[in-house]
Amino acid sequence: MSYYLVDFENVKKDGLDGIHKLEKEDKVCIFYSKNADSITFDQHRRIIESKAVIEFCKVDVGSKNALDFQLATQLGYLIANQAADTYYIVSKDKGFEILSGYWKSRGVSVTLIADITGRSHDHETQELKEKLSDKLQEILNEEKDVSVDEVLKIVQQYKTKQGIMNALMKKYPSADNKKSSKIYKTIKPLLSDKKGS
Repeated sequence: MSYYLVDFENVKKDGLDGIHKLEKEDKVCIFYSKNADSITFDQHRRIIESKAVIEFCKVDVGSKNALDFQLATQLGYLIANQAADTYYIVSKDKGFEILSGYWKSRGVSVTLIADITGRSHDHETQELKEKLSDKLQEILNEEKDVSVDEVLKIVQQYKTKQGIMNALMKKYPSADNKKSSKIYKTIKPLLSDKKGS
């Protein structure tokens, strides 16, 4: 039996990919907050079709990482009560790797994954890098100092679109910020999971 703890605030609907393929022995706890509390009809249908036991856990917010702390506490509680054989934290927040390592050193299987299908962060990073490379191809040919790896690093580091734009302006300064603006406009379709407009 597997237990999935979903950081919905972080992964949004993409983190639930694969939920309809789980078995009746599996359990899923979806942690959400007022900052992220909606799903599509398609995602709703997949949740209903799932054989797994699904629990929704609305968390209190108001401080930084509030959801993360509550998810970590729940994980500890589940492990203490031997609720499953294997635990998965579904999040793109690499801060959870410390929890995974902590529990693995104590003989408990806790794995950080990007979605319920089990995609790893390395796989997701490679996919994003390929998409960025495709989008930036024209700019890469014109601007020799622009690097896909640097843009990828910025996209992964910042949680908001404004943060990404500011980092691009700092990394690629130019008159009237034309270079950073061009990069941002080119990659913006890939930033739908980031906060802001």
